[in-house]
Amino acid sequence: MKRLFLLVVLPCLSVLLAGCGYNDIQRLDEQVKTAWSQTLNQYERRAELVPKLVNSVNAYMVNERAVLTQVTEARAKVGSVQISANDLENPELMARFEQAQGQLSSALSRLIAVSENYPQLKSDGLFRDLMTQLEGTENRIATERRRYVQAVQDYNLIVRQFPTLITAKIFGYQVKENYGVSKQDEITRDPEVKFSLPEPGKP
Repeated sequence: MKRLFLLVVLPCLSVLLAGCGYNDIQRLDEQVKTAWSQTLNQYERRAELVPKLVNSVNAYMVNERAVLTQVTEARAKVGSVQISANDLENPELMARFEQAQGQLSSALSRLIAVSENYPQLKSDGLFRDLMTQLEGTENRIATERRRYVQAVQDYNLIVRQFPTLITAKIFGYQVKENYGVSKQDEITRDPEVKFSLPEPGKP
């Protein structure tokens, strides 16, 4: 009986599952997780660069210690939000992760802008190398995020389309929230532009 089950029922079951899109859902779900893992890999690379960057500019910046503190605190906050491909179904954790990464990006932008006022710092070889690595990492992050967004789109399409949506419901697969959706109000808001000079001698 067991042998009959293996010879007849299993092949039929395999064909049936393949025909109803089960394998495609599995493939696209794994594609989403892989894309997110690659994105995390680049975020981790950036987090590793930040302490080296802070150390390299620390000796030069005298009046802008607050900027260095902001970068250090933002980096620490990023490290406190641990997330993996298995957490993609947790919108609260994903929102906290995006917020922490956004704060680090903002702090790094301020650090780079302030460093422009230090000619000696800009000519330092270590600083230049770190800035080159950081710029490359930011580009890789953008590329990996784009791939993740595309992977989620492909997955969501098959989960919502007929007849594969029936298979998805049977096996408990749901639509995934794409990157940036939770902060679209912040992203689409008009940027605030201020032209002001720092007060002399004030950090």
